[in-house]
Amino acid sequence: MDGQARELHPLEVKVLNKYAIGDRISHARLAEDLGFKEGQANQALSWLAAKGFVAETGRVTRVSYELTDIGRGHLARGTPEERILRLLAERGGRTLPEIASDLGMEAKDVGSAFGALTKDGAVRMDPEKRAMLAAEAPAAAGAVPARVAATRALLERAAKDGSFDAASLAASDRAIADSLAKKRGSGGVFRLSERDVVTYGVTPAGAEARSGLEQRGATGEEAGSLTPEMLRTGAWKTLTFRRYNVDVPPTRVPAGRRNPYCLFLDRLKDKLCSMGFEEFDGPLVETEFWNGDALFMPQFHSARDIHDVYYVKDPTHAKTIEQPWLDQVAAAHEDGWRTGSRGWGYRFDRDFTRRLILRSQGTVLSAKQLPKARVPGKYFGVVRCFRYDQVDATHLADFYQTEGIVLGEEVNLRTLLGLLKMFAEEVAGATEVKYVPGFFPFTEPSVEVHIRHPSLGWFELGGSGIFRPEVTEPLGITVPVLAWGLGIDRMAMVSMGIHDIRDLFTPSIDDVRKRRIS
Repeated sequence: MDGQARELHPLEVKVLNKYAIGDRISHARLAEDLGFKEGQANQALSWLAAKGFVAETGRVTRVSYELTDIGRGHLARGTPEERILRLLAERGGRTLPEIASDLGMEAKDVGSAFGALTKDGAVRMDPEKRAMLAAEAPAAAGAVPARVAATRALLERAAKDGSFDAASLAASDRAIADSLAKKRGSGGVFRLSERDVVTYGVTPAGAEARSGLEQRGATGEEAGSLTPEMLRTGAWKTLTFRRYNVDVPPTRVPAGRRNPYCLFLDRLKDKLCSMGFEEFDGPLVETEFWNGDALFMPQFHSARDIHDVYYVKDPTHAKTIEQPWLDQVAAAHEDGWRTGSRGWGYRFDRDFTRRLILRSQGTVLSAKQLPKARVPGKYFGVVRCFRYDQVDATHLADFYQTEGIVLGEEVNLRTLLGLLKMFAEEVAGATEVKYVPGFFPFTEPSVEVHIRHPSLGWFELGGSGIFRPEVTEPLGITVPVLAWGLGIDRMAMVSMGIHDIRDLFTPSIDDVRKRRIS
C-alpha cells in the first residue's frame, strides 16, 4: 500500500489530501474546490478508483436538451410549420414545390412539416394538389395548433436558459422535445444529451494512503522534472521532487505489420470473389438521382431524413443525368411508368435530382450497376459512405458498407437469407444472429440482420431485400434482384473482438500492432 501511495500523481495527491471518508466527491466539486478542469477530474478519479482509493457511491443519468443551429434558425425565422401557416394565410393555396420556393426551404422539410400539420388538422390538400388551411382549424382564425405553440415555447426556453432538463418537462412537452431532438448529427432542433453524474467517496484504503501522504508531507505540488530554468536560478535546491520509478521496462522495438482492419477488408473481398462475385466501385461524390431517386425514394418525403447527407458547395449540381434512366425513373416516381405501380403521385423535380452530395449509402452503386449488369450476375462493393453523425461506440460520420446485388430468374428470399447468414457467421464470426422485418422504400420484402456482440449486445448489421420493380425496370432489369447493404465496421468489431468502433481507426500504433483478427 505504501509503495502504491508513493507513486501517486499530483492530481491524486491533491484529491486525497482534500477529502476524507464520508465526503461526496464529484467532477463539479473538484472544479470548485481544487480548480480541476474536466479532463483532470476524470483522470484523478479514474486513477484513484483503479487503485481502490475511492469508490463510486452514486450515479444519476441527466437528460438535457440544447438548442442547435437549426433550432436557433427556427427561433429567429419561425418553425417550418409556423412559416407554412403564415404563407397559406397570406397567399392561399400553394403546391408544395411553390411553398419550398417561396420560403427558401428544402423540399423534404416542407413535406415533413406539411405532413405534421395535416395530422394536427390544420391544413389539407385540395383537388388540384394545393395545400390550404383547413377551414375548421384554429389556424384559419389566426391561431396555431397546440403542438406548434408548445414547440415555440420550448425554443424560447432553450434560448433563455441555454438548455433544459427532461425532468422539468410535462409528459406532452417531453414527447415534443424528443421528436425534435437528435443524439447524433445536425438534423435536430435540439441536441439531446444523456450524461451520468457520478459521485465518489474515499475508501478505507484511500484514508490509509492519505495518512501516509500526510506523514511524508506530500502536497501534490512536487516538481515532476528538472528544468534548465531550475538549474540556472538554483530553485531546485528548495523544491521537492516526485519519486521516480526506475523499474519501468525499456521500450520494445516491434516488427512492422499490416493494419488489421485492412486485412479484414481484404479477407471479405477474397471471400466474395471466391463465390463468383464481381467487384464494383464508384466516385465518392454522387447526385441525388443515384443516391435516392433511382432507388424510388420520394424526393420530398421524410424517408430521406435518415440520410443526413453532406452537400457539395462548388459545384452544387451535375450538368446532366444519363438518359433514358432520368426520364424512366422520373416517370416511375410520377405515375409508376410501365411497372404496374401508381408511383408516388407528385411532379418529379429535375433540378433537385442533379444536386451533388457525398454518397450516404452504398446502395447508390448497386443502382448504377443495374443498367450494365449481366443476367444472371453477382456483384459487390466495399463502399465508403458519409452521413453527418455524432461519433460514439457504434457510429461514425464516415463508414464502410459492403454492398451487393444478385440478379437471376430463380433468386428469392431464401437465397438472400443464406447470404446474410454467411456474412454474419463466416465473415463477422457472430454466434447469435436474428432477422427482423424492415422497411426501405426500394425493397419489398425488406429484412434487417442483427448480430449479438459479446459486450455491446444486439445491434443492426444492415438492411437487405428484393428490389421493387419501380427500381429495377426503369434501369433496364426485369428479373428479381437481391440487394444488401451491411456495415463492415460493425462486422469487424465482432470479428476482431473490439468494443468501440473508433478503435478500428485508432492513431495508436501500439494498438494496431497488437490487434488480431479471428
